[in-house]
Amino acid sequence: MSYAHDHLIPIVDEGLGNSAYLAYLGDGRALAVDSSLDLRALRKAAAKRGLRVAFAADTHLHADFLTGAVQLATEEGATVLAAAAGHRAFPHIPLADGDEAGLGGLRLRALATPGHTGEHLSYLLLDGSRELGVFTGGSLIVGSAARTDLLGASRTEELARAQYRSLRRLAMLPDATAVWPTHGAGSFCSAPPGTARVTTIGAEKASNALLAAPDEDTFTGRLLASLGSYPAYFARLAEVNRRGPAPVAGAPGLAPLTPAGLRSLPGRGGQVIDVRPIADFAAGHVPGAVSIPLREQFATWLGWLVPDGVPLGFVLAGGQDPAEVAWQALKVGYEDLAGQLDGGMAAWHADGGPAETTGLVTAGRIGSRPVLDVRQAAEYASGHIPGAIHVELGDLPARIQDSPAGAVVMCGHGERAMTAASLLQRAGHRGLAVLAGGARDWEAATRRPLQEGP
Repeated sequence: MSYAHDHLIPIVDEGLGNSAYLAYLGDGRALAVDSSLDLRALRKAAAKRGLRVAFAADTHLHADFLTGAVQLATEEGATVLAAAAGHRAFPHIPLADGDEAGLGGLRLRALATPGHTGEHLSYLLLDGSRELGVFTGGSLIVGSAARTDLLGASRTEELARAQYRSLRRLAMLPDATAVWPTHGAGSFCSAPPGTARVTTIGAEKASNALLAAPDEDTFTGRLLASLGSYPAYFARLAEVNRRGPAPVAGAPGLAPLTPAGLRSLPGRGGQVIDVRPIADFAAGHVPGAVSIPLREQFATWLGWLVPDGVPLGFVLAGGQDPAEVAWQALKVGYEDLAGQLDGGMAAWHADGGPAETTGLVTAGRIGSRPVLDVRQAAEYASGHIPGAIHVELGDLPARIQDSPAGAVVMCGHGERAMTAASLLQRAGHRGLAVLAGGARDWEAATRRPLQEGP
């Protein structure tokens, strides 16, 4: 039986597309690798098995979430392991290439694998001389390699070439070695995203097109050609992780806000975020509110579209969990959570607050109206309504003027489209509608083919 089957527990964050890992070390101790600040699932898994996290290792300075290593050190006394080249400003054991950390029976060997970031380490888990598996973070991932443009355009090609050498080094491990990446399906760090989350060295040698590249130039060209956009907040989290995020005290939630308190937020530079389902938002919302429905991808779009460091007030529907909102905001660096509208929209209406509505249309009722498609470029190219104007949602705040008047806004299902419509409404656009569905629904309703290509 493999080590992974018996003793390794992946902790998957579907929204960010990332995996942390909880590895059993014996004697009730565990190693946590690449854990985020939202430790709820990891702690639940550890408690179920009676484990205490004795070590917390990070493969790189994460740009897509705040590390949970400092929290684990503070609350559980975990020893933090990280790259010496990362110059972290909190207590940790700094590791360089070839350094090993004894875990009490098992060992963790650091392998310098720059590319995704400059200071990136992979960790080879060893039982004596036997390779149990390798935590590859953002180097070798399933079917690909993680993106290399997070440190800016001036270093993208340099890091892509480093990524080539890192993957070649990892490919020298025995074929049976398990590969446990951090980035996977749904992660904007993947390039491009796949579906599986774990693999083996042998499987990647057999099927990974990047690993099969005959030379460094070919590899670099293929990797750079696969890079799409990524969330704006990636630019700031690596430095927060280098300094060490402040530990979270207690159980986060959202304090109650009166309608007057919510109304005052814009005057203080704050924003109102409506996390209700799109039908609720369409039926009536606080003017100026940004619609970001509470779902697995909530943190990504909050971080992409909302400035940090400003007070945020939230509007929830009945039954939505304030703690889930708070944790998703905290794990991507939003700490100024002013609270939630106490009593929801019913309280807003009772207080005489004005409300705006947004139209919802089905695919068969678009007619001749202009269409604004806010999906990612690869989604748009795979099939879009002929004549649709394309602006990725992440680019929309800077391209408000590119949206035609009276447009039907669309995405894959409706959530991103409603976010886009709320941004347009806040900028003064009127007569908008959101497609309840996606491009395939239009194809089925009209019996007309979608257009492919950019």
